[in-house]
Amino acid sequence: MNMKIIVNGAGGHMGREVVRLIQTGHRDATLAAAVDPVGGEGFYTSLFAYEGNADCIIDFSHHTSAGVLTEYATRRGIPLVIATTGHTESEKRYINQAARYIPVFYSGNTSLGIAVLRGLVRQAVEMFPGADIEIIERHHNRKIDVPSATALMLADSVKSVRHNAVPLVGRHNDGVRSRNEIGIHSLRMGNTVGIHEVIISTAYETLTLRHEAHDRALYAEGALTAAEFIIGKKPGLYNMSDIFG
Repeated sequence: MNMKIIVNGAGGHMGREVVRLIQTGHRDATLAAAVDPVGGEGFYTSLFAYEGNADCIIDFSHHTSAGVLTEYATRRGIPLVIATTGHTESEKRYINQAARYIPVFYSGNTSLGIAVLRGLVRQAVEMFPGADIEIIERHHNRKIDVPSATALMLADSVKSVRHNAVPLVGRHNDGVRSRNEIGIHSLRMGNTVGIHEVIISTAYETLTLRHEAHDRALYAEGALTAAEFIIGKKPGLYNMSDIFG
């Protein structure tokens, strides 16, 4: 399947990875346009500057661009893969609105391994209904959002089974641990690509579920998989579970 892809945020770490994969002919994709506000050789500085054809937009820009991004995609009827994280509630409304008119794939993590991990977390929480649950995420020292979108996704997986669970980001006060809290802890160090652990502990045993990303190309590969999936779909909001079940 030949795909003509617009990469939004093409000058960032992940945008460059997507462009690099496309330029190797990965998944028979071709680069329709590389867009980044900073510019650069061969770059468009805004989406609206590109008027050519495209089959899909892959967004690895910044959450604050959600309004312009969804307006452009909706006006042009181009399917959209949003792999950017950190969206506010008002920015998420732009995404939900766009999904009424075009297919939108939206996920804070495009890794197959994380999709599998989320399923394992749900299964484990069902098996250990009274266990304490903690989530630890590690990333490089340049990552901005805390906690990571993936950590929040994992907390949502817990909450899908344990409906009264309450995420607690860090611990700042003395006191006994609440029975229903999900502790979320963030580490920022060196050049760590991404490590996520979900620890499920009872009085008698502890189960640790862990995912480690070795290369950022993992997320670029996942974004291209999402693009291949979303092209031709009906308008709506899709995520990794729609691809892998």
